[in-house]
Amino acid sequence: MATRLVQINMKAQDDSELGRFWAEALGWGVDSEAPGVTNLEPVGFAYPDPVAVCIDIVARPERKTVKNRVHLDLATTSTSHQVELIARLKDLGATLADVGQGDVPWTVMADPEGNEFCVLEPRPIYRDTGPIAAVVADCTDPRAMARFWGEAMDWTLHEVTDTHATMRSAQGVGPYLEFVRTPDTKSVWNRVHLDVCPYPGDDPAAEEARLRALGATDPGIDRSAISWTVLADPEGNEFCLLSPR
Repeated sequence: MATRLVQINMKAQDDSELGRFWAEALGWGVDSEAPGVTNLEPVGFAYPDPVAVCIDIVARPERKTVKNRVHLDLATTSTSHQVELIARLKDLGATLADVGQGDVPWTVMADPEGNEFCVLEPRPIYRDTGPIAAVVADCTDPRAMARFWGEAMDWTLHEVTDTHATMRSAQGVGPYLEFVRTPDTKSVWNRVHLDVCPYPGDDPAAEEARLRALGATDPGIDRSAISWTVLADPEGNEFCLLSPR
């Protein structure tokens, strides 16, 4: 049994407006499975497929108060593409952001609701990922996170050091999932989190038990009105275990 990363879940005060921003930013299509939920995926995409990690934007009334622990890195193919993308994102409503990055070759930005993301300088490793180069999670121990997520999912672990860990779908397509060591610790529930999905025919209860045995915990979320399971990884980051697809 195993799971795979299929989407990220992003909270927003206005899901439709933020959905429009990210659809334009990524060149993706927009749909809505229910009021207060905006679904984003590549045009013509057959969900789920490792070629892309989709985005679900869900309406919540709370405002963002701290830096997100999960963010997107956007890929570029050249220096001119990076400059053009930054300008286009500003026109769409993004702003430059300072998270203490200092003098770096990438540009840190924030979407219209303040969610941080990075526009990377061109890097060969991301030449075939699509518009999202990586889903990046802050952590205090990349090695421990790599151990947990490397067993939780059937993705391939590419690199692990004391400062970062990188993995990607075993099929070698789509964005990377990266864990980067940061000095700050988790203080509030994550407005952006990972959604993972078992394979067709897998037993959801057995998969939940397996994840708990690996170190996942119960974050105490009321599950009475939802059909999926909410868990937390060893550093307390919430994630959702969806129904097999």
